[in-house]
Amino acid sequence: MNDSFPPFRPPAWLRSGHMQTLAALALVGPRPPKTPVRHRVRLDDGDTLVLTEDRPPSWRDGDRAAMLVHGLAGCHLSPYMRRIAHKLARAGVRTFRLDLRGCGAGEGLARLPYHAGLTADLRVALAEVARQCPRSSIALVGFSLGGNLVLKLLGETAGAPAGVDRAAAICPPIDLAVCCRSLERGLARWYDRHFVALLSKKAQAELRRLAEQNGGKLARPRTLYEFDDCYTAPVSGFRGAEHYYRESSAAAYLGSIRVPTTILAARDDPVVPPSIFAGVAWPAAVRFVETEHGGHLGFIARRGADPDRCWMDWRVVGWATTTAPSS
Repeated sequence: MNDSFPPFRPPAWLRSGHMQTLAALALVGPRPPKTPVRHRVRLDDGDTLVLTEDRPPSWRDGDRAAMLVHGLAGCHLSPYMRRIAHKLARAGVRTFRLDLRGCGAGEGLARLPYHAGLTADLRVALAEVARQCPRSSIALVGFSLGGNLVLKLLGETAGAPAGVDRAAAICPPIDLAVCCRSLERGLARWYDRHFVALLSKKAQAELRRLAEQNGGKLARPRTLYEFDDCYTAPVSGFRGAEHYYRESSAAAYLGSIRVPTTILAARDDPVVPPSIFAGVAWPAAVRFVETEHGGHLGFIARRGADPDRCWMDWRVVGWATTTAPSS
């Protein structure tokens, strides 16, 4: 993303953060190929990640590469992942869409769940991208929970991980505790219930096992906080939700980021409250861009200079393909 990127202006009928968030789900992007190119990445604990590759016909050894990381309950087929991978490929960037543990193409290939602080998995996936593209510079882009993962990884890494020369985090929940608690209030409760329903369905067997292990009946989690407290945290080695959130939030790592990084957020995001960004001392390498409107991974704009209304997509593509990013 360069310094002259255009301001975000939503259509008059699409100014609400909720409408932006929901409307963006309808922009699913191009139909994926029937036989996608996939790379399985084996982890040290025996679980497997999957990278889905979008390779431009014109791509040559040494050309730019990118890795995209989805958000909570997402996968490589999430609308923003499909749209942006397609646009990056058309811009000549060889793109790898990562499915976190048990998601998308990786369903059934992992015993343990992914979580917002599991940066070791990103390191392994990036190493595979670097192996596939040994002479390429890599742009790392995370969305929502994936954005928190990207920022935490950059902050806890001395220098740049595995060939990454720039990064972007879109609507990252850098304070997980505040974000989860905010989902329990007002209209945001709809998103809370939506996330819990999706996550509980995938984790039903493990939730039942944990309940039996503790001598109780299966109590269906009602909120994301409850799900994390009874499932994500204990299965991942944390003492509870608060411990998980404290150890996994990217906020504590932001000051150590040295890779040129753009963070994009919206003040009307119904999932990630803008208060978590207030007062952050951004390091020189990080540029924080906050728009008045846009919702959560929405940013559907009026017709203008971009080829379509997906303002977020074009800002990511522009940043990923810039010749020489600066801090």
